[in-house]
Amino acid sequence: MWPLLACSLVSLTIIIERAVFWTRQRRQPVLRQELFRLSERGCFDEAWARAGGSRDAAVRMIAAGLANRKHGLTEGMEVAASEEVDRQRRGLGILDTIITLSPLLGIFGTVTGIIQAFDFLSLEGVPNPHAVTSGIAEALITTAAGLSVALMTLIPYNAFVNRVERSAKILGQIGTQMEMAYKQGIDHES
Repeated sequence: MWPLLACSLVSLTIIIERAVFWTRQRRQPVLRQELFRLSERGCFDEAWARAGGSRDAAVRMIAAGLANRKHGLTEGMEVAASEEVDRQRRGLGILDTIITLSPLLGIFGTVTGIIQAFDFLSLEGVPNPHAVTSGIAEALITTAAGLSVALMTLIPYNAFVNRVERSAKILGQIGTQMEMAYKQGIDHES
């Protein structure tokens, strides 16, 4: 039961941290559009300055692209997008492991409890079957606890994974829009 308690505490900590992370994320579609317009007009330095300090992952990605535009806007945005997705995925691997590990720990606890119950039965004989059945019932508690930890973790985990997938898709779309705006800006400068 101690490992299951540790799993539940780790899971709860990561779930709270990820929930706080996602609530602090801000979408700034108006700022994104402004950056596209500035880039289309060739005002890259102004767009980069305007994007600074944003809490929007897409705006940070655009800013990274603009900052590295002389070496490669697309490459700069790809690196920034990858870093953003990595930040969003932080802790999800641990939650995934807890979802798999918790039921296994519960079953392991049940199996060892049943082994102890049968050892007791072999030592004492059958005169007290209630002691054996209560030992088996107690052993099954670990399976229930392991399943509970996994279920408690599974729903938030899937919600966070869904959120990361949507964000990665949005980052890709915005990156493509920025590339088009950048090309127009380069043509506008010429």
